[in-house]
Amino acid sequence: MSAIHWLFDAQFTVGNQAVLWREVIGNLFGLISALGGMRRKVWAWPIGILGNALLFTVFMGAVFDTPHPVNLLGQAGRQIMFIIVSVYGWYRWQGRRNSGATAVEPRWAGARSRVLLLVALVGGTAVLTPIFTALGSYAPVWADAWIFTGSLLATYGMAKGWVEFWLIWVAVDIVGVPLLLSAGLWASGLMYIVYGVFTLTGFFVWRRTRRLADLPVMPDPAPVAR
Repeated sequence: MSAIHWLFDAQFTVGNQAVLWREVIGNLFGLISALGGMRRKVWAWPIGILGNALLFTVFMGAVFDTPHPVNLLGQAGRQIMFIIVSVYGWYRWQGRRNSGATAVEPRWAGARSRVLLLVALVGGTAVLTPIFTALGSYAPVWADAWIFTGSLLATYGMAKGWVEFWLIWVAVDIVGVPLLLSAGLWASGLMYIVYGVFTLTGFFVWRRTRRLADLPVMPDPAPVAR
């Protein structure tokens, strides 16, 4: 059996639930990418892209004939979105590193950007919910739309270096856990719990980095004349 065939067919059972290895591997890649993002490493982006490609095949279960033949269009669509936005983030961070600067310098988005992010999150969910419903996405469809919209905004915020992007991920994880568990995707659902803890940690790490950068630089003491 080729590696590709094994990757698509291999699975194991937890209780009475079949779990695909590519679901586990894709989520592990996502976790490694998140760790790299917290440490502001450029390699976080290509690792994340590999995970996104694997998870796309998982969330289009009815198309790829998985043990859970349901289509989560928001989850699947966000993998494509991740890949597109990750190419932008990879380019942006790589360009800064090549110029000798830090890959990204955490900064606050500001009041105006925060309001725009909130409006985009709620508005995007409202617009996408009927679209995903018409396309036959798994219910509750609003949760799928929320996850897609939040993921788009969080990935964009990460590329921009906004500290607040971690909190958007927390909002995504809170909705994502019950949705994925109800769809039988236990590996992804449990990984979302891990992501929730991790994203909170990432927020405090980036906030601390921002605070340290904002501290005034004390001048060197003047030499004492003798």
